[in-house]
Amino acid sequence: TQAQRACGVVAASAGNHAQGVAMSAKHLGIKATIVMPKTTPDIKVNSVKALGGKVILFGDSFAEAYAHSLEMVADKGLVYIHPFDDENVIAGQGTVAVELLRQVRGNIDAVFVPVGGGGLISGIAVYIKYLRPDIKVIGVEPEDSCCLKAALDAGERVVLPEVGIFAEGVAVAQIGELTFELAQKYVDEVITVTTDELCAAIKDVYDDTRAITEPAGACALAGLKKYVQREQAQGQTLVAVASGANVNFDRLRHVAERAEIGEGREALIAAQIPEQPGSFKRFCKALGERNITEFNYRYADDEQAQVFVGVQLKTDDGGRAQLLHELLEHDIPARDLSDNEMAKTHIRYMVGGHAKVDNEVVYRFTFPERPGALLKFLNKLGQPWNISMFHYRNHGSAFGRVLVAMQVPEADKSKLEGYLHELGYAFHEETQNPAYQLFLSPKP
Repeated sequence: TQAQRACGVVAASAGNHAQGVAMSAKHLGIKATIVMPKTTPDIKVNSVKALGGKVILFGDSFAEAYAHSLEMVADKGLVYIHPFDDENVIAGQGTVAVELLRQVRGNIDAVFVPVGGGGLISGIAVYIKYLRPDIKVIGVEPEDSCCLKAALDAGERVVLPEVGIFAEGVAVAQIGELTFELAQKYVDEVITVTTDELCAAIKDVYDDTRAITEPAGACALAGLKKYVQREQAQGQTLVAVASGANVNFDRLRHVAERAEIGEGREALIAAQIPEQPGSFKRFCKALGERNITEFNYRYADDEQAQVFVGVQLKTDDGGRAQLLHELLEHDIPARDLSDNEMAKTHIRYMVGGHAKVDNEVVYRFTFPERPGALLKFLNKLGQPWNISMFHYRNHGSAFGRVLVAMQVPEADKSKLEGYLHELGYAFHEETQNPAYQLFLSPKP
């Protein structure tokens, strides 16, 4: 109505919906307010502003931004435009399928679609299944924000207790009500992918096109690759929907570091070699034709040395298992750390020997990454136990990751756990993590 047009519209989004609403509202001469999480990359915030939208940064997640936008609807009478749980929005996103079927005239075996709240996959699936029911529609979600897969497995919508935000464009805790109903009817399956697999897919897109997608934009390709490997698919026409390219430049450092591991072209290992002259040379010979990508070492004792090593792998050399087998044949015991998140994010930068500290416990935290976030985290962490180790590195991501060790007597363990839960940040205890035990833990 004219009254609604005069009031304006509001939307909550950390993805393409924010820009779409801002652009459409400007075209129609309507004021648009977009509520975005404070963790939204600057490039997305600036894009919305450039399109004429008023941006309000609120909360650390889509759920918090969404709740604030509904408050604005109640307080100011704004018209809310939902990013996915709306028939018109779903129909609009479904036009991707219209273009797809017009442009690809031949056979299509499957279409892979990234999933956040489910609007895009719902629109695409409804249209494709109506015209071409033989085409599979497969959703792809990050492992740490798989709200559709969790709902399909449970047979009902569920709220994820934690949501990873590396791919913030699809970081939603609960699938939409309408989109879940449509997904149950029309989506064939959902595949989940790791952060490393997303990074590898970003690199693949760059290698092929010299274009750079954001993590959410590469999600479908990562799922397609996983599907091909699982099904040993050959001679099929598979389509991946690249849904966005709003990536902060400083995040590419993290992408580059993890892409080779995600592609299976690099292994991170902890190897034990004698603490004597010539050991490193013998270790290099045991690797054969493989290249070393990184080597971290610090003297610890007179007998054995623990080394943290990155090794480049080839498609025809048997992978990580063969590498460990060959090292063992040369009397070099080694452990694969390629899937150890703590090792990849922290330990590789911290190899420095074992400290002499008592009662040390180790925790890995994640907290919303924004100006002043580290100081706020430290202020919240202020507690009676001594911090004996601390590692933080900005990855250009929506969330910061910190490794903290504290000296906590056994009698205080339960008190510490209660305190950490009150902090409100996601955390995981890593005291028994083999990477910590091998390189940093206090020696008895």
